[in-house]
Amino acid sequence: MRTLMIHSDYLRYKTRSKTKIAEDIDDEKRDTGVDDALVAFIAVEKEDEENPEIIIKKSVKEILNVQNKVNAKNIVVYPYAHLSSSLSNPDVAQLILKGIEAELISNNEAVMRVPFGWYKSFELSCKGHPLSELSRTITTEVDEEEDEVEEEKQPSKFYILEEDGKQYDVDDYNYQNKTLKQLVHHEQGLSHEDSGKQPPHVKLMKEKELASNEPSADVGHIRWYPKGKLVKDLLGDYVYNLVTERGAMPVDTPVMYDLADPAIREHAAKFGERQYRLKTKHKELMLRFACCFGAFRIMADSFLTWKNMPVGIYELSQLSFRFERQGEVVGLKRLRAFTMPDFHSVCLDDNHAKEVFEGQVDMCAQTETDLNVHYEVAFRVTEEFYAENEDWVKKVVKQNIKKPVLLEVIPKMKHYWNAKVDFAAIDDLGRPIENPTVQMDIQSARRFGITYLDENEQQQYPTILHCSPTGSLERVICSLLEKTSTDKGNKPSLPLWLSPTQVRIIPVTDNHLEYAEDVYCKLRRLNVRVDVDDTAERLGKKIRNAGKEWIPYTIVVGDNEVENNSITVNRRDDDSKQEVTVEELANEIHTKTDGMPFRQLPLPYKVSKRVKF
Repeated sequence: MRTLMIHSDYLRYKTRSKTKIAEDIDDEKRDTGVDDALVAFIAVEKEDEENPEIIIKKSVKEILNVQNKVNAKNIVVYPYAHLSSSLSNPDVAQLILKGIEAELISNNEAVMRVPFGWYKSFELSCKGHPLSELSRTITTEVDEEEDEVEEEKQPSKFYILEEDGKQYDVDDYNYQNKTLKQLVHHEQGLSHEDSGKQPPHVKLMKEKELASNEPSADVGHIRWYPKGKLVKDLLGDYVYNLVTERGAMPVDTPVMYDLADPAIREHAAKFGERQYRLKTKHKELMLRFACCFGAFRIMADSFLTWKNMPVGIYELSQLSFRFERQGEVVGLKRLRAFTMPDFHSVCLDDNHAKEVFEGQVDMCAQTETDLNVHYEVAFRVTEEFYAENEDWVKKVVKQNIKKPVLLEVIPKMKHYWNAKVDFAAIDDLGRPIENPTVQMDIQSARRFGITYLDENEQQQYPTILHCSPTGSLERVICSLLEKTSTDKGNKPSLPLWLSPTQVRIIPVTDNHLEYAEDVYCKLRRLNVRVDVDDTAERLGKKIRNAGKEWIPYTIVVGDNEVENNSITVNRRDDDSKQEVTVEELANEIHTKTDGMPFRQLPLPYKVSKRVKF
């Protein structure tokens, strides 16, 4: 079903002539209208014939939800075939429209249903506020949001699963760290969040000149400054190396998709209202919330055989979109536009997928070490899957995750996956920041027509894994900044390989600048991100500024260094000082960042030449 809902000052209509499928109406319905109404223009589609009861239920829910938001006094159900090119049987359409009217009346709503099958003229005045024009696509599939009542009757069951396979009720477990308990409380809806308190990373991302909100865009859209873009690009390089080492083939796909495609529409419905939708003259389009659509279309159009498996498709989505609720959008943690590394693996079957799944959990766990953050883990499975694969779940916890996890057993499948592992950092307010994930998808191959040729030359549907090895890059940076508040025992810093400036050279006076620049040139040639503070500030202020920027190494150049052709390095992490050669310092940095990507500093190397963002 397609519906366009308009909050109007008034609607007036007049019937002109009837079609052969027109319903019989009284004279009073031929020419009438209503004021202050939410007008729901509705096109009942062919696929709605599969389950009219679900369509009625979901349509009423959507209409009442919008009415509650706009506070309209009346509701109009208006048949409008022009919203779709795939219309249902007229009898079914009338059945659904009358069913919607009856349900709304049973909810004590003031409802007017416009006659079906008549040519009509109408006049409508739209109120013009931000929610006055909304479109919805309603499908027969029941998902998480549309099955809230059933979900309340059958809630998830939560356990703690330890490495040794022992399983505990979450209320009886002896927690060894508070972050696992915080994750459990959040998942149970027991956390007491202070919505008025701002998480620390919001201030830090601006203070460190990484990023800030773009005031001229929609809420939840970020602008990145040179330092922040460098960090984000390095993270992108890091994930690229992770997945290509494991056989992934990088691609680029569009960000916009046509909802007339049944597979696209059905998959998009999994995320309900949290979509950016666009309308052209002839199409309804959506901006992607992940790279699934493009990856699945590539897979469906490719000739796959059992010899290829597993087939990995990777894309770094520079922009993915989710229309998060405005009150939930905060800093880098929850955005409406974000950067998502998305890795999809086509596997032979469920057993093959479980093998690949284990390796991808290892990859996600590796990011915890490489990024020097702490993750808590949730392993989510359907009740049916867990009954059949309990030993395998425990094996993954023991061999791949290697620490106690929150086990969520879901009564029935809500989305497209039956098993999922989520890694989450915990912010300074005790709330999870969802980061890496691996998901086992048992639906999308059929939905998108993805098949492969098996050993017997028979077409088979594969099992597909979704994996984001880090989660969105914005959330990675969020986690790193939040860690500087939660990790109270150490000086705040970014990992050395992500620090925009790794070494700062501070000349004591202008007389020492030439030598400072000579050291700069040597370090830069040795692939170290280095700059020179040539500003007019006093020495003490320059040193303090380097500390405020969390620069890992500082070198103060004075008469002694010039005379002895030496450098003395001050290390931020342990406050140690040591006289070393330029080559020794570079080797130390290379050893600590071994295997991590490198890019040069995209800023003027002289601090005095820089823009203050």
